[in-house]
Amino acid sequence: MTRKIIYTLGLTALIALSCGEDNKKDENAFAKAETEKTSGDFDYTVGQFADLKILRYQIPGFEDLTLKEQKLVYYMTQAGLAGRDIMWAQNYRHNLTIRKALENVYANYTGDKTSEDWKNFEVYLKRVWFSNGIHHHYSNAKLKPDFSPDYLKSLLAATETDLTGEPFDVIFNDKDAKKVNLSKDADIVLESAINFYGPDVTTAEAESFYDAIKVDDKEPIEKGLNTRLVKENGKLVEQVYKSGGLYGAAIDNIIGWLEKAKGVAENEKQAETLGLLIEYYKTGSLDTWDDYCIAWATSTEGNIDWINGFIEVYNDPKGYKGSYETIVQIKDFDMSKKMAVLSDEAQWFEDNSPLMPEHKKKEVKGVSYKTVIVAGEAGDASPSTPIGVNLPNNNWIRQAHGSKSVSLGNIINAYNNAGGSGRLQEFAHDEEEVALEKEYGQLGDKLHTALHEVVGHASGQINEGVGTPKETLKRYKSTIEEGRADLFGLYYLMDPKLQDLGLVTDWKKTGKAAYDGYIRNGLITQLIRLELGDDVEEAHMVNRQWVSAWAFEKGQAENVIEKVTKDGKTYYNINDYTKLRDIFGQLLRETQRITSEGDYEAARDLVENYGVKVDQKIHAEVLERNSKFKSAPYSGFVNPEIVPVMEGEKITGFKVQQPATFEGQMLDYAKRYGVL
Repeated sequence: MTRKIIYTLGLTALIALSCGEDNKKDENAFAKAETEKTSGDFDYTVGQFADLKILRYQIPGFEDLTLKEQKLVYYMTQAGLAGRDIMWAQNYRHNLTIRKALENVYANYTGDKTSEDWKNFEVYLKRVWFSNGIHHHYSNAKLKPDFSPDYLKSLLAATETDLTGEPFDVIFNDKDAKKVNLSKDADIVLESAINFYGPDVTTAEAESFYDAIKVDDKEPIEKGLNTRLVKENGKLVEQVYKSGGLYGAAIDNIIGWLEKAKGVAENEKQAETLGLLIEYYKTGSLDTWDDYCIAWATSTEGNIDWINGFIEVYNDPKGYKGSYETIVQIKDFDMSKKMAVLSDEAQWFEDNSPLMPEHKKKEVKGVSYKTVIVAGEAGDASPSTPIGVNLPNNNWIRQAHGSKSVSLGNIINAYNNAGGSGRLQEFAHDEEEVALEKEYGQLGDKLHTALHEVVGHASGQINEGVGTPKETLKRYKSTIEEGRADLFGLYYLMDPKLQDLGLVTDWKKTGKAAYDGYIRNGLITQLIRLELGDDVEEAHMVNRQWVSAWAFEKGQAENVIEKVTKDGKTYYNINDYTKLRDIFGQLLRETQRITSEGDYEAARDLVENYGVKVDQKIHAEVLERNSKFKSAPYSGFVNPEIVPVMEGEKITGFKVQQPATFEGQMLDYAKRYGVL
């Protein structure tokens, strides 16, 4: 199951929670606690181009670590970056060839750099860097260059750069138009450009191949997680990501840095965990991966933690194959202590939920939620980063051994300090809605994400004998799971229990702000991310729309949510928050039933009828209303540079430096970590 939470800059954000008992009298204390950790003079913004804004983040607390702990952080960030090329190769088979050619042009072209063509070339390359390939990081559509094939040929010739054949042609033609194509009418494997399968492998062939692999019903491995499925001599075979296997050159570098990290582990358990990760990279064994995930989930001592491996399966239309991702984390013990209240009450939330009794877990095990400080990211987590992660994904491990759910505190802080866009005033129905959002919206968003992660993903159980969601719900697995977790959070955002726990001072107003923001985003503001005429395809956007649209339709008889038109503009106004909560509860119950029973048809109908299609008239209106705002709808980050201070061959300390430009860091990464 996928566990990533993504921030929507300038819109209603799913932000991670930071809260606690000693903040009962001040719901803004969470934001204060975050911003006080960093300097007010820090420049969070690097630049903006196309639909993207590039930000910086700080690493508060790094200077307080011991030298040994700092070495561990450094080695783990280097291990992450050592595998950077893997993500590019996974995203599309020609990505690395294209990137290397474009970077060579950028670094060596000495011609006219004032022309519109050159400026358009620069923007295209930056967009490719940001997306780790030639497909948009969020919409999955192929990026369209605003320069001609002839202009690119002239740049290639001027810099003696080789880029011919299909890698050149695909930049401009209609081939491989979608990185991930989940259209109900598509052969979702064959028609997805993602490089988890050979370009001639069909959905039916992939399904047949993996259906034939039998796994332990009680403790199933994540089959297909770390392989590419291709045809060799007409036969389907898996190419395994491992030392000596596919992407072996990068993986060997990862292993080298992990071995250094193991040498400075904080404790024996942590060293054992790193040893299992090294063994996994050496062998590619998914049994070893499970052993590692168990060790990682139960390794809770120490100041440093990490996410590392082939993890999230969003990019696989079949939901088998993990994208390379790393996040290195320093624990924020103060904020994590404040978070413990939700984890401690996870069973209460489960017991009092509207789920059918047979779908409730009798024991919600090992849910932990911590705020962490990010020290470095790579792969699928960079430049576009999550703000919260819940792992491991293998459900039996979660149930038997527990899981870790983290909020990336300094990333959230950077988003908040980078400034808004003024869209709230434009798309909110009235001043009351604006006032609620300004006073309670940030807290409501944080609570929603915490509830989503701590109790949402951890809740519910699958009926005995029913397969995993990726087997039963197939292409709809990710959006159903994210919607289910969203609904769990929404249901409890209007519950006085939150005030009883000291998480809010006014549960009704906090809940109202959260409900307003969710409906506003699900039905209106997230549409600014789509080109006119496009369907909604990204799993989180799809789930926000089907949750909102189903709730709107369900409440029409009692006018729970009212569609309002004034001055030619469309708004959605909630008239009855209590009834809306009940509607969210009904949909949560049904979504859990779909998951528990593996009801593919019901999942398909819910998603296709409510989550995919867009009212084109409203979409055109939203794009027109949004056109006056200059802030980009998507944001991502450069990473701080952790630089060792050396005395001969000995590391005596570290400096943390901020990169001046996005393009400078991308070129530096290509030079230092480009091994594939």
